[in-house]
Amino acid sequence: MVRLGRISYVNMAPVFYRLDAEVEEIQGVPTELNRRVLTGELDVAPISSIEYARNADRLRLLPRLCVSSEGAVDSIQLVSRKPLEHVRSVAVTPESATSVVLTKVLLPEASHVPLGEEADAKLLIGDAALKSAFEDPTPHYDLGRLWLERTGLPMVFAVWACPEPLHAGLAELEDALVASVRLARAEPEQLAYEASERYGYPAGFLARYFEKLRYRFGPRERAGLMTFLELAQETGELDEVPELRFVREAVVA
Repeated sequence: MVRLGRISYVNMAPVFYRLDAEVEEIQGVPTELNRRVLTGELDVAPISSIEYARNADRLRLLPRLCVSSEGAVDSIQLVSRKPLEHVRSVAVTPESATSVVLTKVLLPEASHVPLGEEADAKLLIGDAALKSAFEDPTPHYDLGRLWLERTGLPMVFAVWACPEPLHAGLAELEDALVASVRLARAEPEQLAYEASERYGYPAGFLARYFEKLRYRFGPRERAGLMTFLELAQETGELDEVPELRFVREAVVA
């Protein structure tokens, strides 16, 4: 049975909406899944894009799936009373590697401290970012939107990575995950209702949130990912930009 990682945030609801596959599902925040993939505890999981790039020599990618946005994503927010051009320190979450590096790419002048320490701004991701946007009147800056404004490309936050040696059932599992996303897209109201029941957010809010998320790893997403990795290398967060190595040749989604 494939050991499948699931990010414990609401953003995974469409991928697991009607997943028709025999798997052992293991939940965790992104950095936890990163670690478990690299230690071989998981056969496949969505992991931080930057973490894939840092370990690309021992990982393969599912060719049709990612977690991305083209513009605002809602669940990755920089919260700051100061205008961004005046931010010199950011308190960053320990839950995400890609978002931390993206913050460095977008705000290269700012130093980073752990979340909870005093800083000009704080980085929130996942459900904490969604909740904060509801409850905190402080200005929120969406990193997906900032990235699109800078590059004109989608931002790929996570890729689906598999450690070598590869599990035999990955191609079939990818088919099942893609089918689940398609069904979720075809039944947006039911998806939002079920996710609301599970995660506690209003269904209308979730329906709008899911519309912003992209799961297809197409040519524009790949271009966005490579641009991000090149900029990460320029900021010193990545030694070299790897080629993308896939579990199998991409099938037209």
